[in-house]
Amino acid sequence: MKILYLDCFAGISGDMTLGAFLDLGVSEKALRDGFSQLKEVDGYQLKIEKTIKSGISGTKVDIILDEETDHHHEKDHEQPHGHHHDHKHDHTHDHNHDHSHDHDHSEEHAHSCHHDHPHEHSHDVNLAAVEKIIDNSGLAEDVKALSKKIFRYVAAAEAKVHGKLIEEVHFHEVGAVDSILDIVGTAICLHELKVDKILASPIHTGTGFVNCQHGMIPVPVPATLEILKENKIPFYSTGIRRELVTPTGAAIIAGLADEFGSMPEMEAEAIGYGAGTRDLEIPNMLRMVMGEKKKTMTRS
Repeated sequence: MKILYLDCFAGISGDMTLGAFLDLGVSEKALRDGFSQLKEVDGYQLKIEKTIKSGISGTKVDIILDEETDHHHEKDHEQPHGHHHDHKHDHTHDHNHDHSHDHDHSEEHAHSCHHDHPHEHSHDVNLAAVEKIIDNSGLAEDVKALSKKIFRYVAAAEAKVHGKLIEEVHFHEVGAVDSILDIVGTAICLHELKVDKILASPIHTGTGFVNCQHGMIPVPVPATLEILKENKIPFYSTGIRRELVTPTGAAIIAGLADEFGSMPEMEAEAIGYGAGTRDLEIPNMLRMVMGEKKKTMTRS
């Protein structure tokens, strides 16, 4: 049995997840080819590079939107996972629209902060629009299904937090592109690996506050906490004052993991580290371990 274990000792974000999959061995070509199937999503560059966090080598993925390039900012995705409110994960996050993530969680936070005023943005999209983009792509059916499942976790959490129906939740267009690529990219990578079972550690969320357009909000941000609660995902904080889990990261782990707990007994075949943007007291990385669970030999 082939097992994939997600070790979320520094949280999880969309960018970190993509970085870990690529570091584990999923081909960059497979990811780029998959993204090319999303005919209605454009205006971005995918930047993939090796990096070092706390002396450990890993892979960093950045989705840089053209509008951000125009304004001379890069999105740093991934780690703080989420989206941010600023669209990146940064673990510091300003959940404004600056897309700066420190942790790299860019996408996520976006969700949490921006959605209550959908009419402020002329390019907001709702869940139905996102699902249509996915359905109209040339991706495999299992990739489409998992992508929509994960996105629905985010939308349901936002609806609950903001007191709306799920159909009324709107994603700012910038955050939606980020999230679509992180979420669909995750499904593409998993399709390539073809594992039998996915397990994960309890999730390290971080603590403190992040700045959003509505003011300071607590970490885990409400949408992230709602996803963890609804999916019975175990989590903890050691006092690191950063946002380690974005709504997108929480939704990804909810959509992937079959069980939560300690690393299972297995023979490791591949190990991958997906790097976040910020430097923390601990390695700002998501670790993935893939291997075979051997059948126990019994005496006759």
